[in-house]
Amino acid sequence: MNYYIGIDIAKDKFDCLWLRDVDALKIKTKVLPNTTKGFGLLKTWIEKNITSDLNTVCVTMEATGIYHEALCYALHEIGVRVSVMNPAFIRDFAKGLGVRGKTDKKDSMVLARYAALVQPREWKPEPKDVRTLRAMLSRLTSLEKDLQRENNRLEKAEISQASETVIDSLQLMIRSIGTEVARIKKQVDDHIEQNPTLKKNRAILKSIPAIGDVLSREMLALLESKDFTSARQVAAFVGLVPKLWESGKMKGRTTLCKNGSSHLRAVLYMGAIVAIQYNPDIKRQYERLLKAGKTKMQALGAAMRKLVQICFGVLKHQSEYRPQMS
Repeated sequence: MNYYIGIDIAKDKFDCLWLRDVDALKIKTKVLPNTTKGFGLLKTWIEKNITSDLNTVCVTMEATGIYHEALCYALHEIGVRVSVMNPAFIRDFAKGLGVRGKTDKKDSMVLARYAALVQPREWKPEPKDVRTLRAMLSRLTSLEKDLQRENNRLEKAEISQASETVIDSLQLMIRSIGTEVARIKKQVDDHIEQNPTLKKNRAILKSIPAIGDVLSREMLALLESKDFTSARQVAAFVGLVPKLWESGKMKGRTTLCKNGSSHLRAVLYMGAIVAIQYNPDIKRQYERLLKAGKTKMQALGAAMRKLVQICFGVLKHQSEYRPQMS
């Protein structure tokens, strides 16, 4: 027998709801601090009120920035089965249940019912080296955005003929951030080089035409941090699966679902621009789609998806890229 708990988590606290009876919707709730002490209190509460066999406990929560991460690791370490869901999926599920309004208790109730009815996939923590890589890449992305903003401000200041004090300040910040960007990039590359598995897999990824330093870092972090079982899962996670909107006689249009990281899609877009020129498989697909009447953006979306699929394939088979036969 499994026991289902929904947890709505915030910065300072989390609301737990145990769904005691799925059909009658009988519940038991507890609010605890989002701290190490609170994690210990949750374990005690589960063992006292639900079961001492923690392997039968299924906890479901939403991916809320970084606030859920520490609790996920703590629960996994004690044997609780954890699922981390995309908030958009839970929101749509709540609408389907006819839930009106939004409170922490209602949210945890929806999460518990989702777990009981859908049986979501269990979350698995990534290896420590991969977690470190992801954290470094996140920092690098933030710095690059800051650098772009400062460059935009400098351009605006120069056009508006701002004072030398303002321009000097902007130039100083640009140099400082640029130095830090270069330092973090080197640390990322050094981290990969020092880990035999990451080093080998990055070399495999870079054997794909259009996969360079930037995209190999991003795809390496993604594919090493998630337990994907198919290339389609990866494409869906990144937000590159096409969706069709049509009803009755109305002929709809196909767009990308755009779930997941917009930053990764932006990097993949630039990779696809290169791939349609230099990657033989993607170039052939791109030209075929254009001849079939697809727009350039639709063909580029397919190129991004194909690039993700190739990345998954070469790592799965641990072999360098080889073009497919015509």
